[in-house]
Amino acid sequence: MTEFKSVTPREVIMGKLSYNGDLLEELTKVAASRGVVLGRIEAIGAVQKARVGFYNQETREYRFLVFDQALEIVKLAGNISLKDGKPFVHAHITLADESGKSYGGHLAEGTIVFACEFILEVFDGPAFNRCPDKETGLTLWSI
Repeated sequence: MTEFKSVTPREVIMGKLSYNGDLLEELTKVAASRGVVLGRIEAIGAVQKARVGFYNQETREYRFLVFDQALEIVKLAGNISLKDGKPFVHAHITLADESGKSYGGHLAEGTIVFACEFILEVFDGPAFNRCPDKETGLTLWSI
């Protein structure tokens, strides 16, 4: 069943992440430091190496790919909600190598920042909490 609620834009935060930091961890720290429980995130830049995931719908497990090379962040898009009472960043990322070949998937820890500029849009509204979803095996919003 489709579920949704209205939210209201509250604040836009823009910044850059630390060189050599873990991309997912850094974004999570920003959200936690500002008390963000409901938001949208996007970013561009470059990474020194990347780790992205693909969810196998049959086995209900993530398979991770590691790219031990410099890549451009073509697009990072995601959201922030609550998981176990803490801010949780769920993001997907598209990366490109020097020949323009693209790779993408679920952003995972182990993606190391070279340079990254982000925009975080914070919303007012009811918190979206992540809970186990029986149909998919994923931890999805309970709205």
